[in-house]
Amino acid sequence: MPTTSGAEDGGRFRHPALFYRGLDEYLAGTLSFIAEGLRAGEPVAVAVPGPKLGPLRAALGESAGRVRLIDMTHAGRNPGRILPEVLFAFADHHVGADRVRIIGEPIWPGRSEVEYPACVQHEALINQAFAGRPVDILCPYDVNGLPERVVADAERTHPTVIGPAGHRPSGQYQPHHVLAEYNEVLPEPPRRPSTVQVDIRTLSQARALAVAEAQRAGLTPDRVADFKLAINELVTNSIEHATGECALRVWIDDAHLVGEVQDAGRIGDPLVGRRPARPGQVGGRGLLLVNHVTDLVRVHATGRGTVIRIHFRR
Repeated sequence: MPTTSGAEDGGRFRHPALFYRGLDEYLAGTLSFIAEGLRAGEPVAVAVPGPKLGPLRAALGESAGRVRLIDMTHAGRNPGRILPEVLFAFADHHVGADRVRIIGEPIWPGRSEVEYPACVQHEALINQAFAGRPVDILCPYDVNGLPERVVADAERTHPTVIGPAGHRPSGQYQPHHVLAEYNEVLPEPPRRPSTVQVDIRTLSQARALAVAEAQRAGLTPDRVADFKLAINELVTNSIEHATGECALRVWIDDAHLVGEVQDAGRIGDPLVGRRPARPGQVGGRGLLLVNHVTDLVRVHATGRGTVIRIHFRR
């Protein structure tokens, strides 16, 4: 199986997609990537769905102790957490290394339709987040188990592709177009939401609504507190940084408790909430915290305003 050698970012950042069919191809591609890094003395992390960790650990044998193994179904259940809490966390911990290697599999069979746009945006943003850094991030894609459009999107978010035929440049690489395409209008709620217009005078109403709806949805006390915290961060940020007011909507669907904040503000940085906080940083942690406690964050941003929607699994 070919390695990821070759310049994608002036010889610095490399972000190939591994297209695999079946466990044998998966192990061949991932193990060669890992072995190359270990031979070079590079730090290596593997963040993949839990069922893949067992075969990888067994195949690595004694070398498994030299690799950071992460269950992506937990660490990356919210795609907005993967950059700050998995990729940046590992790369920044080894910032003095000549090169860092990470396998990250954010999209697997079983990801829901509502999660998928956030996953694609994550893959597109990796290229901007790590530009110029000596980091390799290999992203496996199950060609047999994923829809054709997912594989096609992988071509658009990765500069190079590794498959049985070898290592080749992607002819469709266009991450900026992908970000724009998946900045889509969010679907309307399936049922009438609870709504409140929020400004500095009605913040307490927003918090009370969050708690009441979270309890009605059957969330545990800890998750009720998380939902209240996330809503409070969103409406407070909106009041401080937008026009001083926002619309809050909360509803329950079959699988999630959903909260949405809409205002007339604009998000200029697509990586907001996805970069780790710097030591001593004051402020600017709101969306980062929201990503940490939620199961999914969707954003629709236009020149007229921004909608941020959070999901909590019931």
